[in-house]
Amino acid sequence: MPIKKYKPYTPSRRFISVVKDPDIAGPQEPEKALLMSKPRTGGRNNQGRITLRFRGGGNKKKQRVIDFRRGKRDIPGKVHAVQYDPSRSANLALIYYIDGEKRYILAPLGIKIGDTVIAADDAPVHPGNALPLKNIPLGTFVHNVEFNPGQGGRLCRGAGSAAQILAKEGKLTQLRLPSGEVRNFPQECYATIGQIGNIEHENRKLGKAGATRWSGHRSHVRGTVMNPCDHPHGGGEGKSNSGRPPCSPWGVQAKGFKTRKKKASDRLIVKHRRV
Repeated sequence: MPIKKYKPYTPSRRFISVVKDPDIAGPQEPEKALLMSKPRTGGRNNQGRITLRFRGGGNKKKQRVIDFRRGKRDIPGKVHAVQYDPSRSANLALIYYIDGEKRYILAPLGIKIGDTVIAADDAPVHPGNALPLKNIPLGTFVHNVEFNPGQGGRLCRGAGSAAQILAKEGKLTQLRLPSGEVRNFPQECYATIGQIGNIEHENRKLGKAGATRWSGHRSHVRGTVMNPCDHPHGGGEGKSNSGRPPCSPWGVQAKGFKTRKKKASDRLIVKHRRV
């Protein structure tokens, strides 16, 4: 997958590199029936107060309606185009089903225009096809995995991500996730065969701070440069340390302090990602 670099006709162009994904093909005009508006809050709640810091601005985007549930069961469809999605790192495949309906799905690695995909209990093990975990052979890489049957895919939806099926026992299937965590899933959960495409996405370089602002992220200000009234790390003469462990503006420790609450689903974790 080629990485394009530019001549440094401006200072920032010297460092910018973009990934030219060869999987993108076909018409790139998004399907109008599968677009919806994406309201932007700027990190503010319904009272206008900032509840999520360092958000705002950015380019306007239209949200693509994606079929994470793969609800078109036993109906084959043909790939009409592989398109860029501004809202995510993965590409999208536009599927034309034989009954006339059109839907977007996450584009797996190697999918091409003209390929046929289907979601069914007895679907062949081919990239882009969706079927229950109980019918997928061991060692297969899958993406868009459901937590609960019929919920729709929740895991492994970013560019280049995939989970591997390790074992099956009783009504559970064991998967190794990209984080290294090993977890059990109900065998009735659907998953899509293959790895998500655009695997070189992580190698792109934004090159300048403005490119981050285009995505809707504002600059993150360090606590040590603030005033004492704004952050526990603030204040002091000159460039001084905080004199306390790293924390948030509200005093919650940032290192070594566990914030994850116990969930009922924790019993399904076989190996934690940090072990």
